[in-house]
Amino acid sequence: MLEKGLVQIYTGDGKGKTTAAFGLALRAAGQGNKVLIYQFLKPPSLDIGERFALQLGAVRIRTEALDTPWNMSKSFEDEKAVARMQAAISEALERIAQMAEKRFYDVLILDEIIFCLSKGLAKLEDIKNIIDRRDPVVEIVMTGRGVTKELIELADLVTEMKNIKHPFDKGIKARRGIEF
Repeated sequence: MLEKGLVQIYTGDGKGKTTAAFGLALRAAGQGNKVLIYQFLKPPSLDIGERFALQLGAVRIRTEALDTPWNMSKSFEDEKAVARMQAAISEALERIAQMAEKRFYDVLILDEIIFCLSKGLAKLEDIKNIIDRRDPVVEIVMTGRGVTKELIELADLVTEMKNIKHPFDKGIKARRGIEF
């Protein structure tokens, strides 16, 4: 459906990166595009409202999640967990590169891949491989904190979400249906 696919990045310390990507997914699907959202570090067992809404079947957007055990507060200290996650992410990115090359989807959203790259869980070469091998009309959207200069150079659009004020600062916990 797209005449030319671009590379987009939603990054920064502010809220809304994943939400913006899901909004783009809805817009793309509404115009007849095939969309895949692949979530890194957000396993299928994680309680995520956007994913639940899509599973209801009203919109044709496929979601997949990396099903590798990961604890954001503890796993970075565990060398085996890091190595396991690095291997799983590399394998997932190769599969996504094949999908991009064969144009299984018009829009590919790689949720939290930028964070994975910034923390050494993903390799820039694997992300470049997706961008380089993709069919020219495939749009790629990447989200996550900690974008690198190299990744910015590969992108056509970069949006930074900046945290100015957040309810977490007042001790208000994440709310079902708003933050997840």
